[in-house]
Amino acid sequence: MTSTSGHTGTQVVRQIKVWDWPVRLFHWLLVSLLAAAWITAEAGIEYMHWHMRCGYAVIALLLFRLLWGVWGSGSARFGRFLRGPGAVLGYARAWFSRRPRHFLGHNPLGGWMVVVLLALLAVQAVSGLFANDDIFNEGPLMAWVSKDTSDWLTFIHKRNFDVLLVAVGLHVVAVMLYLVRGDNLLKPMLTGRKPPGDYADQPPVLAPLWRAALLMAVSAGAVWLLVEVAP
Repeated sequence: MTSTSGHTGTQVVRQIKVWDWPVRLFHWLLVSLLAAAWITAEAGIEYMHWHMRCGYAVIALLLFRLLWGVWGSGSARFGRFLRGPGAVLGYARAWFSRRPRHFLGHNPLGGWMVVVLLALLAVQAVSGLFANDDIFNEGPLMAWVSKDTSDWLTFIHKRNFDVLLVAVGLHVVAVMLYLVRGDNLLKPMLTGRKPPGDYADQPPVLAPLWRAALLMAVSAGAVWLLVEVAP
């Protein structure tokens, strides 16, 4: 995928558009919110309202990502990057034998890692809606369940965060390993583009930004109704 300037003879490599703005913003906002939720949880009771706001924002982002995984750009759609056990095992064997296949979007292993991280984040955020600290703070939906159930969900909220940290750590390690192997996964998540190459998947069709704005508005509105109106 190259073009050549007629008067200079300079060859310019055209990058392939892979990750759209909605996916990239989702990724980095989620990283920021997770860090902010951790900091505000450790900072003390007086910052707990900020911790809860971070949780609401995470839920809105997760809802958006689920919707974008169905109606978004090709590289974001679950139906495109979630593959069966045979494809995952085949990719893993090729990777460890140093004959990996390269993908524009998520590879078979990376696709399922995305699902695991989203599931852990969903457990973390939703359990927080019903949690309590037995002192001053309680989730906005605690009244929907019994105190025993709230205590159990509080336990899940605390323990799941440890599991989430391990998963995030594995994700970071995987990105570093790919970088060592010459496959930079971080830069495309910043620029949205990859250089031309021999990829196992086709360039995705990118969805319009107005659709992302609409789905984000729906997601944010749903969370607002849940935490402000429903109780």
